[in-house]
Amino acid sequence: MTVFTRKLCSLSQSIAKYLLVLLFLMTSMQVSSATATFAMTFSSSMSVVEYYLLKRFPVPYALYFVAVATVAAFIGQHVVRKLIILLGRASLIIFILALTIFISAISLGGVGISNMIEKIEAHDYMGFENLCTYDA
Repeated sequence: MTVFTRKLCSLSQSIAKYLLVLLFLMTSMQVSSATATFAMTFSSSMSVVEYYLLKRFPVPYALYFVAVATVAAFIGQHVVRKLIILLGRASLIIFILALTIFISAISLGGVGISNMIEKIEAHDYMGFENLCTYDA
């Protein structure tokens, strides 16, 4: 089983568990949002550690993205707080979280499909072996 497959299975299990907890315990929106944020932060942090140990990205590049993400998080938190006060509905947090996950999934799928199309057109090796010659 590849690392990607394991991570995909782990991610789907985590999302399913989170949704079940959210549905059955009916926690407040703020607690649900904080839990989801922690889970995503922990998951991405483990990926960063893995890529660092594998020497897959330069550290200055990662630090740049940390700085941009930190600034965006503070601005986003300020804007969402103002919107919640204006609208009087904390459920806005869950809708923003769901929209963010949806856009991320579509973006990652689109990038993967475009990379696959480029490799198919260039007749590049994509990691697949001939199943007829498989020796078990």
